Amino acid sequence: MASDSSFDVVSKVDQQEVDNALNQAHKEIAQRYDFKGVGASIEMSGENILMKANSEERVKAVLDVFIGKLAKRDISMKALEYGDPTPSGKEFRLTAEVKEGIAQDVAKKLTKLVRDEGPKGVKALIQGDELRVSSKSRDDLQATMSLLKGADVEAALQFVNYR
Repeated sequence: MASDSSFDVVSKVDQQEVDNALNQAHKEIAQRYDFKGVGASIEMSGENILMKANSEERVKAVLDVFIGKLAKRDISMKALEYGDPTPSGKEFRLTAEVKEGIAQDVAKKLTKLVRDEGPKGVKALIQGDELRVSSKSRDDLQATMSLLKGADVEAALQFVNYR
């Protein structure tokens, strides 16, 4: 009797790569001429990344530098969550957060997608901040992976534990 094959859908970010991108962005901001004298900085503040500059445009430029460094290290922009710059005294601040794990509403959307548009006999179960997809047919699992890769969700998806 054939057992079910399965894979897990996760949303994880390599924290070392984020640290490397942050260090590279910090070095570039310290060296670039257009950031001289504007108080531009980027640093880790607990779980968040804090960017500062003396104008709204400069703090957005700091964010662009950081996003460029993340992109070079193959970190999806869906994993980065940030708002608008806020004035704080004489400077503007922007806080960004690196999200990990699949949120409950996104997991529900993915299970509904698998149920409605996926091959018959494929089951998706929510397990905390992960999603386990199982089926008797490995071909159906491959089709489901393709379906999920094309899904428009607000999370960076990876597929692990394929067995």
